Amino acid sequence: MSDNDDKARHGLAPWHGTTILLVRKGNDVVLAGDGQVSVGNTIMKSNARKLRRLSKGDGQRDVIAGFAGSTADALTLFERLEGKLEKHPGQLARACVELAKDWRQDKYLRRLEAMMAVADKQTSFILTGSGDVLEPEDGLIGIGSGGSFALAAARALVDIDGMTAEQIAKKAMKIAADICIYTNHNVIFEKL
Repeated sequence: MSDNDDKARHGLAPWHGTTILLVRKGNDVVLAGDGQVSVGNTIMKSNARKLRRLSKGDGQRDVIAGFAGSTADALTLFERLEGKLEKHPGQLARACVELAKDWRQDKYLRRLEAMMAVADKQTSFILTGSGDVLEPEDGLIGIGSGGSFALAAARALVDIDGMTAEQIAKKAMKIAADICIYTNHNVIFEKL
């Protein structure tokens, strides 16, 4: 039985995700996340912050991360990833792999319901609870319930000359919010 089945059995509606979009174009990296938190068909909050700047282990806040899923679970993962970055300064890929190994093997972490999009100036990754550390080949990541809408829009816009990563992210997030009922227009951005 899944956690969502258990929640439904006890009268709690299952949570639905969010929209996180990462756009890498030229030398720019932009991470965008909407602010809606939904439980079942109820909007619980409209201005949640689902993005965070993390230290790369050298004191610089030059890693950006966003989550889709349970807030408490995501905060746990942010802390764990920052710990891995401290152990492996300047090595985002290694820190992500180490977190994914823990996430898959640790009895407590295995129950966490979240996905993460993580990036530094050089690389971007999607992290999942099944142990995946995926690097997109086109520099675009979309996760959460509206992630596929935002990703499709970003892919359509990325080759347009003159559009910056931030402009692409803004337009794609607007499109996702217009389509996905679990995504709102209250979007926050982090840029590298």
